[in-house]
Amino acid sequence: MTELEGRGVPGVFVASAEFRVAADSQGRALGFAPAAVYLAHPIQDRTDEEMRALADAALDEVVGKLVG
Repeated sequence: MTELEGRGVPGVFVASAEFRVAADSQGRALGFAPAAVYLAHPIQDRTDEEMRALADAALDEVVGKLVG
């Protein structure tokens, strides 16, 4: 993401809330604070319908971080 953003291509990563602390730590270690959207954990065992609902609920936040 760092390289893409350096080229003017915005990015947002999406992860479950369980990984927020790890993502923040990794960002600090790399000297980069990427835009992130965190979803309810866990994600792995969700049905397709549940995943669509999570994606629909996060869409405005993801788009806002891309264009904001």
